[in-house]
Amino acid sequence: MNPTTVLLIFCGYVGVLLLVAQLTASQEAKASNTHFFVANKKAPWYAVSFGMLGASLSGVTFISVPGWVASQGFTYMQMVLGYLVGYGFIMAVLMPLYYRMGLTSIYGYFASRFGPNAYRTGAAFFILSRTIGAAFRLFLVALVLKLFVLEPLGWSSSSQATLDWGYAVAVLVILFVIWAYTRQGGLGTIVWTDTLQTGAMLIAVGYSVYAITNALDWSWGETLQHIKTSPMSTWWVWDDWKAPNHFIKHFTAGAFVATAMTGMDQDMMQKNLACKNLQEARWNMGSFSIVLVAVNILFLALGLLLYTWADSQSLTIELADSLYPSVALGGSLGWGLGLVFLLGLLASAFSSADSAMTALTTSICVDLLDTEKRSNSEATDLRKKVHLVVAFVLFCVILAFSVVQDSSVVSAIFTAANYTYGPILGLFAFGLIMKGTPIDKLIPWVATASPCICYLLEAGLNHFYDFSFGFALLPVNGLLTFLGIWLLTKKQ
Repeated sequence: MNPTTVLLIFCGYVGVLLLVAQLTASQEAKASNTHFFVANKKAPWYAVSFGMLGASLSGVTFISVPGWVASQGFTYMQMVLGYLVGYGFIMAVLMPLYYRMGLTSIYGYFASRFGPNAYRTGAAFFILSRTIGAAFRLFLVALVLKLFVLEPLGWSSSSQATLDWGYAVAVLVILFVIWAYTRQGGLGTIVWTDTLQTGAMLIAVGYSVYAITNALDWSWGETLQHIKTSPMSTWWVWDDWKAPNHFIKHFTAGAFVATAMTGMDQDMMQKNLACKNLQEARWNMGSFSIVLVAVNILFLALGLLLYTWADSQSLTIELADSLYPSVALGGSLGWGLGLVFLLGLLASAFSSADSAMTALTTSICVDLLDTEKRSNSEATDLRKKVHLVVAFVLFCVILAFSVVQDSSVVSAIFTAANYTYGPILGLFAFGLIMKGTPIDKLIPWVATASPCICYLLEAGLNHFYDFSFGFALLPVNGLLTFLGIWLLTKKQ
């Protein structure tokens, strides 16, 4: 696709987002931190649910999951099914807790259960994890723009050994756009922009499947039969218990990942807390979880069809993450696929990054700077400054990733989550299960030591026994934190 056309699509999409932001941020809302943080707790549950779908999928699912099919088949669905267990726990246990306490930041639970040190530790680990995750997601999208827009226009070099200033400008523009449409309305705006962006993403995937099957001249029955009989459509791994994607590991990890990365994540739960009441929040989470399973199957099916088309055209796919953009923007399936792919890509990037930026701003303001105890004008001024600083920090982290790129993005995000969400999982688990009160001032040391021990444990088992926990490292990390806090309680 012509790079100029890509730029026009980008500008048009940005214009729509800014229009939505203007319509959803009234003068009263612009001065309200409650509107920015939790949309005045008046967000419709169905809009929140649909928007959460896009934020959960993000650019990682949009690009990396289809490319995963060649090496992993459909085994990712083992993990997705495990998500359902985690979502059930969130609806039954965590949501009632958050609504009963009337929290803006969910880490306020740590303050009442443990003390100020645990409170700030939980918030700090979330800020670290979400910064890494949001930066990875935007890095992936900016990389696609670099390969298919900046380099063809001569605005960027293909070398990643040094800082690419053309790429840096592209990242800066993306972050500026997100900052521009979230700086006033915050979550009150994101509820509606994410609804728009989820729709764009699903249209892109649906049209992509249609375009490939139409080009192959297959009926829907033939398409389903091809997917069913393909060796790449394998769901289950039972035979190799050392494999990181063994069913037990994947399913268990899915349950804990959903619990920690959704139910104990300020970004995702902030949207749930924007619903009018607990009942509507549960409706939101229940409908979201069911649709998420179907959408992930659709993404994996798309990946299989993309590989099928690439083989039929003798296309060489060097990186799994380049599968979807290479086929969509290569022109072999027409300009329409390139158009919807770009719209879906932009939607997936913005839908995850905008809420992440808002959640980071919320956690820093509420958890670390204690803005809820300040005057409204002082808190609002501070929130605006923090929002801008968050955008700048993301910019710096993305540029760091652009210089050092050595693994699949989706794997890197989950690896980071295993190490940074583990202490949060352990803190919540101990607080909910046990009755003792640990030594608050020592909790930060336990939370820091657990990921380090996990890293050494994983490296040692892999080296000596060729064994990997895979994504199941998250519950192991949480368990170590739990045991460490328990020892503090016993000592006291």
